Amino acid sequence: MALPSDQPFASRAESQGAGASRILIVDDDSALRLSLPHILNSPGRTFEDCGNVSDAIALLSKSVFDLIILDYRLPDATGLTLLDWLASEKRDEAVIIISGEDAIDAAIGALRRGADDFVRKPYHAAQLQRAVQSALHKRALETTNRAMSARLRASERLHRYLVESSPDLIFTLDANARFSYVNPRIEALLGFNRQTLIGQPFLALVMTEDTERVQGLLQAQHHNPGSNFSIELRLRRADSTHANPSPVTVTLQGIPMINRSFGQGRYLGLYGVARDISERKRAEEIITFQAYHDQLTNLPNRVLFKDRLELAIAQAQRRGRALAVMFIDVDRFKLVNDSYGHAEGDALLRGIAARLSSTLRKGDTLARLGGDEFTVLLPDIDTAEDADFIARKILDALEEPFELNHGEFRATVSIGVSIFPRDGNTAEALTQHADIAMYRVKRSGKNAFRFFAPELDTEHRDRLSIENDLRVALDRDEFELHYQTQVSMSQRKVVGVEALLRWNHPENGQIGPDIFIPVAEEIGLIGDLSDWVLESACSQLGRWRRDGFKDLRMSLNLAPNDFDRKDIVRHVIDCINRHHLPPSQIELEITESMMMNDSSRVAMRVKQLRDAGVGVAIDDFGTGYSALAYLQKFPVSVLKIDRSFVSELNGKTINPIVSAIMGIAKGFDLKLIAEGVEFAEQANSLNALGCDVMQGYYFARPVGAVVATGLIAHPPRMPDNNNPSWLQ
Repeated sequence: MALPSDQPFASRAESQGAGASRILIVDDDSALRLSLPHILNSPGRTFEDCGNVSDAIALLSKSVFDLIILDYRLPDATGLTLLDWLASEKRDEAVIIISGEDAIDAAIGALRRGADDFVRKPYHAAQLQRAVQSALHKRALETTNRAMSARLRASERLHRYLVESSPDLIFTLDANARFSYVNPRIEALLGFNRQTLIGQPFLALVMTEDTERVQGLLQAQHHNPGSNFSIELRLRRADSTHANPSPVTVTLQGIPMINRSFGQGRYLGLYGVARDISERKRAEEIITFQAYHDQLTNLPNRVLFKDRLELAIAQAQRRGRALAVMFIDVDRFKLVNDSYGHAEGDALLRGIAARLSSTLRKGDTLARLGGDEFTVLLPDIDTAEDADFIARKILDALEEPFELNHGEFRATVSIGVSIFPRDGNTAEALTQHADIAMYRVKRSGKNAFRFFAPELDTEHRDRLSIENDLRVALDRDEFELHYQTQVSMSQRKVVGVEALLRWNHPENGQIGPDIFIPVAEEIGLIGDLSDWVLESACSQLGRWRRDGFKDLRMSLNLAPNDFDRKDIVRHVIDCINRHHLPPSQIELEITESMMMNDSSRVAMRVKQLRDAGVGVAIDDFGTGYSALAYLQKFPVSVLKIDRSFVSELNGKTINPIVSAIMGIAKGFDLKLIAEGVEFAEQANSLNALGCDVMQGYYFARPVGAVVATGLIAHPPRMPDNNNPSWLQ
């Protein structure tokens, strides 16, 4: 909507500047045209002249003048003709008629046609000067008045335009709180016709729950007019019903209208501006919901769960009741994300959340902390058996497999439970203790639940201590490699060594890998440890080769997580090349379970290592996962017979599993190494079955590099029937 402009033509005279006046002399007497500028001259006045009506009209068509001094009798017409032209063109120049006519009709005719003054000839110069001064002054006043009127009209149009076009609802109320004006916004905002509201009470639009509050404000203004106020309220729509109120939430700015006279104020009504904030309120509600709820499952999040738990603790303390907190972690959830993608993982989490919710009572709270972790608040329980019952219901509810796009998946959970006040009296303590109990379930086989016990806290603190110390152990150079020799019975010498990682803790002494390796895997340090082992082992093998042990092989273990690294093969080969080692003298050990978990990915990595000439051994072969299909799929080079089979050999009986493993190795043209040999009878039995390379305490314990160098250079005597002892 454009604002119209009706600026009058005459107002253009203002552009001539303050005090400037342009005067046009129209007279057929050339001497008079020359003398009048001298008589009427004054600062700011300029003069132009012509001798007839036609020339005057031509000049006026091109320019604007403030005053025209016009002779009545002109060669081509009378001055009345020019007055008629000025009127027809809606011009507002002041005109003084100079005439020698004695008849009063001439003066009357001129004044009626718009002349400002009529001067008869002959005249006195002072008379003409006064007439000109008066006409110019009158002209200036009229021009100023027209300009002010135009500005007032423009201002009024602007303000009306702003009010009528405002996106806000603008209205006025009379002293009785009835509408006296309302802008068109009412129709789009509430659906009412603006004209039908005039004279109607404002409270008719206010929702019932807000009526009393608004009525109090209006009455207070009526009896004691005060300052502006701002409130938030809801207004009724024209289509509202009791069943479907559909109100509009607005902020109302109220400005009292007061007529002040003799120092007193009389309340005339109210000027109001109401702004629709319905969308903002909805956005605030969404933001608030998202701040306290998990967006994937719409369950309460960590913040809301903590608030509810703290409230439940306060209520339980007052009532002398108990409550339970459950910490639930989904088992093997990473397998779903890695195998089927995050979309399937999200669908599984939503399904688990629905089943967990179905097992709970009204008033219980299920929350998702993030990832695959959930917590449950069970308020107002009588005994721990109540939490036991709910935990069993949860495990039972998850027995049915979930239908995913890629097939069925059987989800299980590990649950830790803490009881108030037995296991803590704060939200932090109860949640932490439930988490500790859950973690113990994880380590004990998953798919179960356990209540917190004080001894678990001690174990947890010990584990945290190990975790914290482990994070700085590499920087402090606390790790060391020990080497266990691998001997060849036929060559009667050491042909290889296995690198075994040891942690020399500054306070607790040497810590075995069975304690710290699982921790390193969980906290993501296993990759750094593997890199250190690889670098240290290759460096030591390089030193032994420089000392003359050219044929010695180095065997070392890789963690399952190492095969998740896309650059693991390149990393191994770069390390071997950096230390100038033949790839065939490095042997990497993997487990059978690693092959089972992700056979295609591991098989690709193994093939790349074997293509580069690196040896790959299957450690602990035969302990439960062995299958000929995997040996066909994985191009390994060595099988290691597990110590559990070796321990059963006594020189008299033959273990059929060991015989089968040796047959498999021979059939697949694989090298064999037996580990865990502790007695001469075991060594002799293995040798008789065709196993040549062995390692174990019978030959040597894992030792540091210096001692290992001596064993490699001067191995003890080989066992025989007359001397069954390797160690002397």
